[in-house]
Amino acid sequence: MKKIAFASLAAMGAIALPAAAQAQDSNQPEVTIGASVGLHDLAVDVEDADLDGFDVDESGEIYGGFAAVDFPLGTNLFAGVEGNAHFGSGPIDAEYGVSGRLGFRTDGGAKIYARGGYQWVDLDAGNLIGVPDFDESDFPNLDTTAGDYLVGVGVEVPVSSVVLRANVDTIAFDTLRGTVGVGFKF
Repeated sequence: MKKIAFASLAAMGAIALPAAAQAQDSNQPEVTIGASVGLHDLAVDVEDADLDGFDVDESGEIYGGFAAVDFPLGTNLFAGVEGNAHFGSGPIDAEYGVSGRLGFRTDGGAKIYARGGYQWVDLDAGNLIGVPDFDESDFPNLDTTAGDYLVGVGVEVPVSSVVLRANVDTIAFDTLRGTVGVGFKF
């Protein structure tokens, strides 16, 4: 599955390069910085793990921010890069990542895009298994940070210099992550 995701990203880049070469020099990149909130469902399969007797909490709210830079590829296409960082609640301590974006800008300025990248998630093991007094420092070899490829889709709608946005992502097709946010264009 990872090979398919990386091949898709490579194909998107190959399609974008000729269009970028034809883009006019007068087109400036768009920078957007903003805040976002969301819900990340870790999709822990309790039946595949030996977690009997534990109250598994597999979803957590996330709160944080993002920064994106988009480059015009002609009249309606664009390509860009985005970074994000969030703090979490419940089973998620924090998460952060970077992704490439390729999309279409409507005549009204709204953007519809696909994105792919890499996302790291730092888990709170105690909250994940429902044992709030679990002390991770008692287990020095316990690594609670995991990372994998991210793929998703999103939309941004401009309202003056403010951008309203929504994204739906998955990490390695194992989790589901939805976010909404507000950003400012520069």
